[in-house]
Amino acid sequence: MTGIHRTLLAALLLSGIAIAQTQPAHPSKSAAKPAAAAPAAAGTTALPSEDTVNSFLFQMVGYDPTVTWKVTEIRPSELPGLAEVSFVVTNAQGSNVNRLLVSADGKHAITGDILPFGAKPFDDARAKLEKGVNGPAKGPAKAAVTIVEFSDMQCPHCAKAASSIDQLLAQEPDAHFIFQNFPLPAHNWAEKAAGYVDCVGRASNDAVWKFIQKTFDEQANITEANADEKLKAIATASGANGDEVAACAAKPDTKARVEASVALGKSVDVNATPTLFINGRNVPGGAPVDLLKKIVDFEASQEKSDK
Repeated sequence: MTGIHRTLLAALLLSGIAIAQTQPAHPSKSAAKPAAAAPAAAGTTALPSEDTVNSFLFQMVGYDPTVTWKVTEIRPSELPGLAEVSFVVTNAQGSNVNRLLVSADGKHAITGDILPFGAKPFDDARAKLEKGVNGPAKGPAKAAVTIVEFSDMQCPHCAKAASSIDQLLAQEPDAHFIFQNFPLPAHNWAEKAAGYVDCVGRASNDAVWKFIQKTFDEQANITEANADEKLKAIATASGANGDEVAACAAKPDTKARVEASVALGKSVDVNATPTLFINGRNVPGGAPVDLLKKIVDFEASQEKSDK
């Protein structure tokens, strides 16, 4: 995850952090009156219109002309009766996905994470991940603990977290690790890089880990304009055929695989990168190695006690 970490919207808006200007931060004064949300049919969730969301955000932060955002999705929430609004905010450090839960009457919004609940709160996410993962993997396939990382190749925090994850896997050789693409919409070459990761991974499981690390190392030198040239060269340097990988990355089925990975992440409530799942437990990817190890060991002990 880049920019402002997961936080309440109020903290985001009142923190005083300078937000980088990348698009108009508010609607024109001559803009038409925002459209009202369409009435919901019986048994469905009323969704606010994009105009209403933009006007809400403008009222919240319109006093600061440097604030920018982009609404990315408006959909029914997994919580009955609530609408879920996702939007990207960008600051000097990068971009961050934020979420609002909007009440059925359109009068109130809730910020923050939705936590799973129950005697086995992480089982649903674990089952979805086991069924839907399609990224490169390492470590024993039949493992007591499976770690899934959702990552963005253009995300500076993902690059920083990579060494911590390597340290964790070195200390936990019996764990199974899977890398899932989750390119953020505000990053202009992340989706392209995700296609390269997918194609290198399908061509060579050895080369893909070198490709991921080399791309993180070269992050500052890659731009939207030179992404194909740089990524092709990194693929070749990693032991793959750069021309074949570039051709593969441009194919519709590769795009579909990346989109499936993003959809999987959203289905388990990923809204930032990097995000780890340890046997379905959502853990920020930037967590200290010793904390991650404690969770892995705990999950391994739970597996043994359940047998």
